[in-house]
Amino acid sequence: MSEMTFDAGTPEMAGAATRERDLDNPSYQAYQVLRLGFTVAPILAGVDKFLHLLVDWTIYLPPFVNEISGGNGAALMMIVGIIEIVAGLGVFIKPRLFAYIVSAWLVVIIANLLLIPGYFDVALRDLGLAIGAFALARLSSVFDT
Repeated sequence: MSEMTFDAGTPEMAGAATRERDLDNPSYQAYQVLRLGFTVAPILAGVDKFLHLLVDWTIYLPPFVNEISGGNGAALMMIVGIIEIVAGLGVFIKPRLFAYIVSAWLVVIIANLLLIPGYFDVALRDLGLAIGAFALARLSSVFDT
């Protein structure tokens, strides 16, 4: 039995190879793993803004942001939690759009973290997450049709 090979140099074959939605397709596997991760993680982080099981999220607010919110950083973080829950659900429903939103949201979080001394390592981690969300958005242009 001979194996069928694709010449990835031709657009027709490259498109056919990447659009296959079977579990043997590494690109589709990557899409599904990223979609699951960027659905679950934002929802869990958003829910924890209310439960505080993981961390007191207000430590990630620069002092001036807390002052702008009238000294009520906890309420601001609850709003952030709602946004994150919606973003996670959005990635599940329409990753082609919401993965870009999550990526942009992570860039905003990075900017926020760079304003707080001592959290540059977390900002770097979030850069990796933003890149992953962007990769999901790009893969979604193929698999979320």
